[in-house]
Amino acid sequence: MMTMLATGWAISATAFLLTWIACVKLKNYGYLDVIWSYSVALLAPIYAVAGTGLPLRKWLFAAAGTAWSLRLGTYLLRRVCKHHPQEDTRYTTLRQRWPGPGMFLVFFQVQAVIATLFSLPFLLAALDASSVLHPLEWTGLALALTALAGESLADRQMARFKSDPANRGKVCEAGLWGYSRHPNYFFEALLWVGFSLAALPLTLGWVTLACPLLMLYFLFKVTGIPLTEQHSVQSKGDLYRDYQRRVNAFVPWFPRISP
Repeated sequence: MMTMLATGWAISATAFLLTWIACVKLKNYGYLDVIWSYSVALLAPIYAVAGTGLPLRKWLFAAAGTAWSLRLGTYLLRRVCKHHPQEDTRYTTLRQRWPGPGMFLVFFQVQAVIATLFSLPFLLAALDASSVLHPLEWTGLALALTALAGESLADRQMARFKSDPANRGKVCEAGLWGYSRHPNYFFEALLWVGFSLAALPLTLGWVTLACPLLMLYFLFKVTGIPLTEQHSVQSKGDLYRDYQRRVNAFVPWFPRISP
């Protein structure tokens, strides 16, 4: 296991290094989100090919992880390319804290380690030789795929809203966005709960509990909700403050009636 995990880290570190070089040349660190999202599609099939576990299990896990990874990575790639050379506001904020590319190189390599940790459910599935899939595996994978559908729907609704020039400067409350200010983040976290749940019956599966916990930490404390909310208030002012008062930040629920 450790050999395959080390191999996964080496592959991730190389991919993130090459992406950092490209980002420095392009003057746009937004491509970090792209390579992070693509990392599971890079590692999960390699684990499935090299692993000695039950073929059905390892390819089910790899297929589910790759589907999420390719969907999100391609969505982000299109978004970053569409706005290039304008950089995501999260990274312009980080530039103010970290002048020069050196700290970003460290940041990219830390993300490579984290991406490798998030590949653990697929590595453990590739190595587990149990002859029958546990009900928790089916349940977790079903939950992950349901969350993938929810995240895809939220992204499509936001993209459709932004594509209408009449909505410029407005706050999106279309579909899921009327019940959560960040439904895409909610379903992203739920997806990793699903993958972790699916991995629990596997040998050392409990270590994958770190995945949803880390995801929640990033969403609530690092570059997720705090920075997104900060820039939304700066760009939309009272419109977004009213939205904050009425709509839950994370878990979708019925909006409160504004006084």
